[in-house]
Amino acid sequence: MRISVISNDKDFVELTEAYQNINWINAKSIKEIADTDSVDVIINLNKDAYFEDYCGLKTPVLINSVSNTLKSSKHGAHVIRLNGWNGFLKRTTWELAGEKNDILNQLSAQLGVQFSFLPDEPGFVSARVLAMIINEAYFAKEENVSTENEIDIALKLGTNYPKGPFEWANEIGLKNVFDLLKTLSLTDARYTVCKLLEKEANKL
Repeated sequence: MRISVISNDKDFVELTEAYQNINWINAKSIKEIADTDSVDVIINLNKDAYFEDYCGLKTPVLINSVSNTLKSSKHGAHVIRLNGWNGFLKRTTWELAGEKNDILNQLSAQLGVQFSFLPDEPGFVSARVLAMIINEAYFAKEENVSTENEIDIALKLGTNYPKGPFEWANEIGLKNVFDLLKTLSLTDARYTVCKLLEKEANKL
């Protein structure tokens, strides 16, 4: 399969090194793809992927959009939401929202990754849960319960998590976590953002 990836160089290298049995094509914009030979799938990992215009394309497009939903957009059925947070595309299951099609089935088989199609809601499942854990860790830090390092160690030892909440926040990007929590808190007070998390996110 020929897959065009719109991303920065770092994300492109991480993705292509994780899945080497694909004909990857690096691109910097939608316009650049339109000017090249046809591809089977487009993956847009940029932070503004949701706000791009895909109307002129018929190729399936997977967009990195954890907080924004398809139902609140004018994107066509060929656009699929993807949980493209840092580290999540190295997992054996990718979280998607949108309409299934044969090309995506082929892509799943080629990558050796299971595609989990979820309701078109902010945060999918894993990002929603992880954002809540990170938020609670910031509440603990704000209340001087412990240090970031000690909280990370406690979560890893106590729950067997591969990373602690602050390690995850650094990998994902605290601003991404804040944006999701802010969106979720509009309809559910359980996701009210810790003031310390908000303060640190706004520094970035």
